[in-house]
This record gives sequence, structure tokens and C-alpha cells, in this order.
Amino acid sequence: MPWNFPLWQAMRFAAPALMAGNVGLLKHASNVPQTALFMEDLFRRAGFPDGSFQTLLIGSAEVERVISDPRVRAVTLTGSEAAGRSVAAIAGRELKKTVLELGGSDPFVVMPSADIARAAAVATTARCQNNGQSCIAAKRFLVHADIYDAFTEAFVASMAALKLGDPMAEGTDIGPLATSQGRSDLEKQVGDAVAKGASVLCGGSRPDGAGWWYPPTVVANLTPDMDMYADEVFGPVAGLYRVTSLEQALELANGTSFGLGSNAWTNDPAEQEQFIAGLDAGAVFVNGMTTSFAELPFGGVKNSGYGRELSSQGIREFCNIKTVWISDGANSVGGAATHSE
Repeated sequence: MPWNFPLWQAMRFAAPALMAGNVGLLKHASNVPQTALFMEDLFRRAGFPDGSFQTLLIGSAEVERVISDPRVRAVTLTGSEAAGRSVAAIAGRELKKTVLELGGSDPFVVMPSADIARAAAVATTARCQNNGQSCIAAKRFLVHADIYDAFTEAFVASMAALKLGDPMAEGTDIGPLATSQGRSDLEKQVGDAVAKGASVLCGGSRPDGAGWWYPPTVVANLTPDMDMYADEVFGPVAGLYRVTSLEQALELANGTSFGLGSNAWTNDPAEQEQFIAGLDAGAVFVNGMTTSFAELPFGGVKNSGYGRELSSQGIREFCNIKTVWISDGANSVGGAATHSE
């Protein structure tokens, strides 16, 4: 499990899995060991049998041995595309079920019938939640030409108004990034875009002083030769695109290897139906921000992974369907039951 939501991400797997009668082993991100130990203690104090949920304080190099152990029947991972490919390859060799929730580059489409002021305000939250370090954060903002200028003005003003500072202080909107490498990656992506002709409408450079700070940033005039165009941007940096039709919006929205969440802002019922059917993603949120709700299934398509967490679909991911057939000699009775392993 990853570091960016260290309690929620692990609980999102653990609660449905243990409800189904499974037990769980957690190999958490190496920079959140106290969270991992807290989770194990939490289930113990909740009254679950000993060993129902255990934390393994191990490095990544030891994960293959754990997955290969015959006592482990399935594996789920929330993390990077590279980590997902590695885990899936090991599990596939061992013929074990996997659920993968990987990266995302979620589109946020705004059409002329949308409430522009509300869309711009929600866009700011959607891009900067958790300092932009979220797989389901909106990252690419696709705005119809008819309202592009109005939306851009409101969005840039809202992003620029966010206060950078100590996350424990009142009034702070954006804290530091989690790692030095994360900031370096952002700087390289923005720098590459600017060098190739993109325009920075706000932010775009690190502030002075200690700490891994990066300001809310909006970059426009992006082209396919820029790294930001296709890669996931994991920080408070928004890519802004102008589109001239719903069809172009769908083409651009789907034109990445990712397919986790998506946002469509339109009050036209026909357009809503087109976006719901046409957006190639695990979730489509209309006139709202993509969110992981406990009562809704969560997961992606394409390089964003496969399988689902949460809801009835999530709980069944780690159950096996067992067919039962009983004969009494004269009459035969057949049926199917869900059996957890």
C-alpha cells in the first residue's frame, strides 16, 4: 500500500476482505511504518482473532518471497505502474489472483453549459487534494473553446490564491510534497513543457527556503511532445487544454495509457450520456469531483489497473465462487455459493 493515504488505502482493502472471512498481510510503504503497525494493532483491539491482520516490516526485495508462499492466495496493490507490473508478473507465475490500483491522469472536461464558477472552484480542489499527490486527482483540464477564457481566468485565480505553508497552521492550503524526488520530478516535467513552448499561467518555480515546496501551477499550450502530455503529474500542477467539441474532448481525454477516474462538467443531459458512455475510465463523475466513496466500487482500466475495491464488487474480488450439487438419489439439487479463501 502507498504512503499518500496510508490509513484509508489499507483500510479500503482490509475491511471488505476481513468481512468476507479472509486474513490479510500488509506490506506498507517504507516511509509509513508507524501507520502500518497502528493498523495491525487496530484490528487486534477490535477483537479480530490473532493473526487476522498482520504488518510485515520488510523491504520491496522480500515481496516476491511472500507472494510466492503457498499460504498467500491473492494479492492487491495500490501504487505505481512499475510496481503493479512487477507484482502481477510474480502473481501470474504463481497463478494467483491480483487486484491492481495504479496511477492516473484523470481528465476534467468543462463544456459550455457548465456552471463555470463552480467548475473552477472544484477543479482547484480536485487538482490540489493532498497537495496534488493523489491518483484520482484531476490532472488534465479540457475546456471548450467557448468558455475557455472565462474558466481559465477563474481557475488560475483560484489556484494562485492558495496559500503555501505549514500544513499544521491555520489558513494553509498547500503543504510540502512528500519527497525531494517528487518535487524534482515536477520541476523536470514543467521545465520540459516550458522549454518546448508551453505557457505557465501561475506558479511554476519552487519558493526559496528549506522544504520540498512546490506552488499550485497551471500550464497551458501543451503538445504531445511534452512529458506532461502523457505522463502522470503527481503534485499541484494542472495541464490546461482547449477543445472545440465534445468529440475532441473525448479523444483527448482517452488519449493516454491511464483510465482511473474522470470528470465531466455539463448540464446538457445528452452530453452527460455521451461522456458516461465515452470516457474510458473506471469512474465518471458528472458535475463533481472524483472521490473514493466506501459504498461505490473503485478501480481503473488500461494502465490504471484492474479489479475493484469497495462495495459488493470489491468484497467479491477476494472470494471464490463454489458450485454445489447434491443428489438425494431421486432428485438433484444444484446451486452456487460464494466461498471465501
